[in-house]
Amino acid sequence: MEIDIDILKKFEEGLDPEHPERSRIPAHVLGYGEISTIFEIKAEATANLACKRLSIFRTEEEVKSYRILYNAYNHALIREIGINVPEYGFTWFADERGIITAFVLQQKMPPESIGNRAIHILSENDIRILLLLILRQLYKLWIYNMENPESAIGIDGQISNWAIDGFSKENPVLKENSRLIYIDTSTPLMKKGGSEQLNPELFLRSAPSFLTWLIRWLFLKDVMTRYYDARLVTIDLIANFYKEQRSELIPMLIETANKFYAEEGKIAGYQPVRLKDVQDYYNEDKIIWSLFLAFRRFDRWLHKRILRRPYRYILPGPIKR
Repeated sequence: MEIDIDILKKFEEGLDPEHPERSRIPAHVLGYGEISTIFEIKAEATANLACKRLSIFRTEEEVKSYRILYNAYNHALIREIGINVPEYGFTWFADERGIITAFVLQQKMPPESIGNRAIHILSENDIRILLLLILRQLYKLWIYNMENPESAIGIDGQISNWAIDGFSKENPVLKENSRLIYIDTSTPLMKKGGSEQLNPELFLRSAPSFLTWLIRWLFLKDVMTRYYDARLVTIDLIANFYKEQRSELIPMLIETANKFYAEEGKIAGYQPVRLKDVQDYYNEDKIIWSLFLAFRRFDRWLHKRILRRPYRYILPGPIKR
């Protein structure tokens, strides 16, 4: 993907992190993740691009290592596993003070094609089909990991990280063979020689400094390792329907997933998912991310009101859980 770095520099110079839409070059928020915000920069050069701004790097070595890993992750998903991703790009620059900002960019998908939007349009049976399509994509990755345990790939399989190719408001059609596209490639979880290659400390940079030690101690290992576990990724995928306000579908989703792993996608030692597993997982996850966001908002207030220092991170707005 060709990237106009000049427009990104101009955007960064005039950015209002608290209100991206009020920036010198306005940005329209496309979606919120737990850590980052995805937006579209309102300029001709960035039209139809989904942008994720990363202000977590302190040195050129860090950002260059991340770029290599990011490209390797996308390549592995496409070439080694056979999971589709959008056209993508990565760039970075440093301002006159040496502060580094990086951007992950992707071809923007129609909003209705993103899984967490599509499930509010599709019938219950179509949502069952969508789950099966996702599980089949994930199964390709689990097979790869079983065959290559020393170079395993991690994935966040939740519903909002998948798009249905060709699906839109004008064409809200899902088929048994619909092509899915995985869009959350900016957390490149990869192992080499059995060791995680992504530096988890990078994603603690956006946490309040006075809580970094606590998050590292309580949550970091759990959050980083869950995405290599087929059962936990499946539970996370189903539990995400609580957050997306479609909890009535969860019994059907559990039944569908258990049938899939019993018949079509067999994995040695895989234990069927129970409703209690999903409920307990979501309740714990809700506490972790709610606290994390609350403390980040407090840290922003602290920077703005007490320390009188700029706060560089773009935080999500209100998140329904």
